[in-house]
Amino acid sequence: MKVGLVGFAGSGKTTVFNTMTGLAVPTGFGGELRLGTVKVPDERIDVLSRIFKPKKTTYAEIVFCDVPGEHGADHKGLSRKALQQIRDQEVLCLVLRDFPNPAIEGDPDPAADLEAFHTECVLADLEIVERRLDRAKKDKPDALEVAAFELMKGTLEQERPIRSLPPEALKREYLRGYGLLTDRPLLVALNRAEGEAAEPMPAALAPRLTSLHAAGLVLSASVEAEIARMEAADRPAFLEDLGLGEPALTRFIQTAYGLLDLISFFTVGEDEVRAWPIRRGTKARQAAGRIHSDLERGFIRAEVMPYAVFREYGTEAGVRDAGRLQVEGKDYVVADGDILSIRFNV
Repeated sequence: MKVGLVGFAGSGKTTVFNTMTGLAVPTGFGGELRLGTVKVPDERIDVLSRIFKPKKTTYAEIVFCDVPGEHGADHKGLSRKALQQIRDQEVLCLVLRDFPNPAIEGDPDPAADLEAFHTECVLADLEIVERRLDRAKKDKPDALEVAAFELMKGTLEQERPIRSLPPEALKREYLRGYGLLTDRPLLVALNRAEGEAAEPMPAALAPRLTSLHAAGLVLSASVEAEIARMEAADRPAFLEDLGLGEPALTRFIQTAYGLLDLISFFTVGEDEVRAWPIRRGTKARQAAGRIHSDLERGFIRAEVMPYAVFREYGTEAGVRDAGRLQVEGKDYVVADGDILSIRFNV
């Protein structure tokens, strides 16, 4: 999962990046895109790795991208360069300032910043959609494609994000290659002062996130970035002082997985134990394609051991002997925690 951290100058976006990655990149007016990769903790992978003792253990990963911000005290617009860098991300995390910043004039106004970002994205998407419809007048495109773009145009003109359109209403294969910003999953991180880190999302902001089909997270990046660099044993006491049960990264992962409706399945063996994140509802053949395209193309069947069943019997042989090994076809819907072995022929 590639998550782009975006935000206006002074929002603390780079500090959030440091919080999530445990890095210590300098804050300020940097112009380059920074990357940091973190492993998604999963106790089930730890258990499977201890049992199989593989040469390699691979966790699901999140790549955080600190997208260079826009600068200037009054700047609320997004340049074409910034828009293109944002388009390259799979998931957007908008960092909103909700703390005093002496370098920025005026009090923080996260609601206004959210609206400014949303408006910029809507206008950028509308430009692309209208341009495609203009070309359609000269070409002879697929009528269903034109209908999809007309639907998106109407949605954007109502200032609604494209992500609000359900899959049954909009065939998203027509969107490939366009990088439409309002179709990207959006997570909003409200960056607060230390004393308000444990407070819930403000009542005035929460309904707007719902209407934008976005998820929300509250954190105090400045103090949590320091905690992220501490020894693991020292972190719980500091988090308790803040009134938080878990660090920002854990809360972010939980929120992001919920927003994207992600689950994990596993592959196991002497060479590697690995977690594979997929969307809930993914079928066995498509899940096999996450491992390798050959497995999807030549799919025959999936041998499935639910994690709980494997733990009950302790070994694959024990699961087989108990008659609990599931042999499933291409339309089997993979469940969270399934251990898969794919049989295929290319």
